[in-house]
Amino acid sequence: MILTTTNSIEGYNIVNYLGIVTGVSMNKEGIGMGFSMSKYYGKIQSSIETVKEEAFQNLLDNANKLKANAVVGIKVEIELTTHNYAMVSVTGTAVKVIL
Repeated sequence: MILTTTNSIEGYNIVNYLGIVTGVSMNKEGIGMGFSMSKYYGKIQSSIETVKEEAFQNLLDNANKLKANAVVGIKVEIELTTHNYAMVSVTGTAVKVIL
């Protein structure tokens, strides 16, 4: 599966637009602020990385359901909620491409 933030893929022709796909994931544990800011920021960074990978996997699963072989125009949004839950949303257009 080809994933790109651009609206086209160099060397490939988009032959069918299959629909908008999303992947969303949220950390199930809040990140409490302690005495060490470096530990706090490290926990946030780790949480976002984990949640981002889950969101991308959800995006891939949804694109596969549409029989896509690429997703173009990917946009990633990262949010830290008021209760310090990391949430990542990934959106793109599932397409069928050929060489």
